Parts: sequence; C-alpha cells; structure tokens
Amino acid sequence: MNIGLTGGIAAGKSTVADLLVRKGALLVDLDRIAREIVEPGQPALERIAERFGQAVLQADGTLDRKKLGAMVFADPDKRKALEQITHPAIRAVMKERMEANRLAAPDRLTVVDVPLLYESGLASYFEKVLVVYVPRRTQLERLIARDKLSPEEAEIRLNAQMDIEEKKKRADYVIDNGGSLEETERQVDAFWREMGLA
Repeated sequence: MNIGLTGGIAAGKSTVADLLVRKGALLVDLDRIAREIVEPGQPALERIAERFGQAVLQADGTLDRKKLGAMVFADPDKRKALEQITHPAIRAVMKERMEANRLAAPDRLTVVDVPLLYESGLASYFEKVLVVYVPRRTQLERLIARDKLSPEEAEIRLNAQMDIEEKKKRADYVIDNGGSLEETERQVDAFWREMGLA
C-alpha cells in the first residue's frame, strides 16, 4: 500500500517519516529525489541553467539552491517554470521507486514524502494521504529558526504553499506535530494500528 505523506513547510514531515520507517515502512522521499535530479550531468539541471541563467550554478557546477530559491519564491511565474522542469522528472523517479518497493516487499507500507502533494495534483497516486499538521504560527517560528530566514522571507515561502488548514481538511489522517515527540509517537502508533500494520 502507498501512503502519501505531506504537510506544511517546517511541520515535521521528516520526523513522522522517520518514525514510520522505524516501524517498518519503506520511504520514498521526494525532497531527496528533487536533489538527485538536479545533480551535475542531469538533464533537469541543464534545463534550469538554460532557463534561469548560469548564475544559479556554483563554481563546481552544482545548483545554488539558495539563489534559485530566492528567485522562484519571489515570482510565481518563475516558480511555475521551475516546476515544469523538475516535476515530471521527480514524478518519474517516484513512480519507479514505488513500483520497485511493491515488487520487492508487497506486504510493507510505502510512505511517499511529498511536500507539495496537493499543490502538484499527486493525491490520486495514493490510497490514503497523511498530513503532518502544526498551526501556521508554529510553522513560521520553526521555518525562521531552521532556515535562518527573516519573518518576511518565511511568510513568502509559506504563502507559496497551500494553507496548512486546507491540507488538514483534505487529509485521510492527521498527525498533530505541535506538541512533544512522545505525543507525535503516540499518534504514529495509533495510525499504524488503524492501518492494520501492528
């Protein structure tokens, strides 16, 4: 079975993904895939450099993620242009890995960590969607602390995603990650039992 795992930026998806992996789930991480498809020599990186200019590449030929991020988060048209390059490549690798997991371990849960699951129209790929939730204010505080952003920069990034409350409404399951790690672990355990995996 394939579960889509999503939530807002800085909500703690990685924490929940790690807890599920510890319980025996297999993980397909789209953030990791997104980094792989823009490594030197990959077609997506070449297309990004063509579209956004050589300035988005560092001296060693790797992507300057911070520079590109500043460019695309400030301009919806540029963000859309970037997504048109990266999303098909990411989706192709995601499908390959989901299928490989299904063939190798058909009885195990595959958790696919998709930051922009709803925004990218990927919900139909999964039997169920699990949203990791924290209130927007908590997201903002965590994002500022984690990525060393100004409040204004953090707001721009939050506004580039679907509102966390809307994601919560659409979810099949919700893990509230606003409390302690123990509280999150209890909710993950309950989810695991509800899925019939305990």
